[in-house]
Amino acid sequence: MPGEPPPDSFGLEKAEIEAKTGSVSKPSQRYWLHALLFLLTGFSTTLVGTRLAQNFEANRPAFELESDFVALGRILTHPRLLADGLPFAITLLTILLAHELGHYWACRYYGVQVSLPYFLPAPTVIGTLGAFIRIRSPIYSRVTLFDVGVAGPLAGFLFVIPALGMGLAWSKVIPGIANQGDILMGTPLIVRLWGEIVFPGAPVSDIYLHPVARAAWVGVIATALNLLPIGQSDGGHIVYAFVGGAHRWISRFIILALIPLGLLYWYGWIVWAALFLLLGMRHPPTIYDDTRLGAGRSVLGLLALLILALSFAPTPIRTGSAL
Repeated sequence: MPGEPPPDSFGLEKAEIEAKTGSVSKPSQRYWLHALLFLLTGFSTTLVGTRLAQNFEANRPAFELESDFVALGRILTHPRLLADGLPFAITLLTILLAHELGHYWACRYYGVQVSLPYFLPAPTVIGTLGAFIRIRSPIYSRVTLFDVGVAGPLAGFLFVIPALGMGLAWSKVIPGIANQGDILMGTPLIVRLWGEIVFPGAPVSDIYLHPVARAAWVGVIATALNLLPIGQSDGGHIVYAFVGGAHRWISRFIILALIPLGLLYWYGWIVWAALFLLLGMRHPPTIYDDTRLGAGRSVLGLLALLILALSFAPTPIRTGSAL
């Protein structure tokens, strides 16, 4: 999800002067840091993917935290086992990279200063906290803001769809397997639809996701979170490009909606609501033109809304009976 600094106090006048004189200073890219974070994330996701592959082959629940933790030590002492984790890691990193490069190339196209993607390795059940880019200059055009905001989710979802299809083709049916283990994954509509195509008539609870399908699932949930129309999320950028100042009321409504959703389905929604409140629900008023987005971009906006509906799960994850 791209982040943006507050608008420059000199406003559009300074931007126009710098554009004409070429005096914009471009921050240097720390290529070594981007590469290091990518490699570390590749390692952490491969490590997780290896254990997921072992559990899949043995027909064990995907996540059994105590035995998984013990197994990680064994994997580290036998590095050749890491090859089994590559399908999960490569799929997940490709989806995350496609999302961030969608934002990156849209920024480059419009001359917006932007960093390369930063990947975040982390000791989580998926091995990462995702990735982000840093937008380093204000965006003054509705068209630019919309294109930058929508490019990431569209690019990422283009990779999610085939990855989910291939992953489900390699998945298998084991009665009740999806309800076993310490951590259980919800079923967004797109996963349910693909599952019905690959395994007609099989209950969702009986489909054991292959690690590639599980990586695609992560991409689906990440897409939904990014498209929530709050603050400076991707969805927030898209909404602000369409409705301007009304964006703050939409942000407040979504925040309020997350609270009962959290109480009824998943407490994590309350955490997300708190994070959005801390990070700010307002969008910097950086738009200085009243250009209408046009029919084509309106269609893309509706497509982004459809992707949100397909990707959203009221309960993305929940704990199993063992926890």
